[in-house]
Amino acid sequence: MTDETKKTGVDEEIAAKAFEADLSEEASMEEAEIDPAAPTPLDMMIAERDEMKDKYLRLAAEMDNLRRRTARDVRDAKSYSVANFARDMLAVSDNLRRALDAVPEDSGEADNAGLKALVEGVEMTERSMLSALERHGVKKLTPSGQKFDPNFHQAMFEVPNPEVPNNTVVEVVQDGYIIGERVLRPAMVGVAKGGPKQSAETVETEAEATK
Repeated sequence: MTDETKKTGVDEEIAAKAFEADLSEEASMEEAEIDPAAPTPLDMMIAERDEMKDKYLRLAAEMDNLRRRTARDVRDAKSYSVANFARDMLAVSDNLRRALDAVPEDSGEADNAGLKALVEGVEMTERSMLSALERHGVKKLTPSGQKFDPNFHQAMFEVPNPEVPNNTVVEVVQDGYIIGERVLRPAMVGVAKGGPKQSAETVETEAEATK
């Protein structure tokens, strides 16, 4: 075998190996391109769409919560904005009531016509003030005869009385008031001690009457 023949055989062998390598590389590329685990452009678009939808739903929920909180804050502001002013006016109303309580019982006689007119004027002023407060959501509590409720009442003393259920309000020292659903001023009361316990049905009925 001549040198030229040997050289030609070597070149053919090298060419064959190179060809096989090219085929192997192309096969690998084709396998990579058709890998079922790899996401397709459509899959990527669907995933992006789902992500955007999730973000939109979250944002919509947050905006809805914000609108509800804002509406509640506006409602509370309207209901309770006069709370401090109303509380001050209650002090004035208390003074008017003390003035009326200090008037002698015989002030209605004919010889006390001037005092009678004054009393009527003070009573009218008191009623007008309480009426104006009620128009702004301030309501008077009427706890007498009800079960003591620490959310609305402030116990000042106990009254031994076995004839009424225990912890029943038997005396009101100072009227209490609420504004909206909040206590503006608790009622100062005296409660019974030593009587029978109230039934669950009675407690529930009185709680509904307090609201």
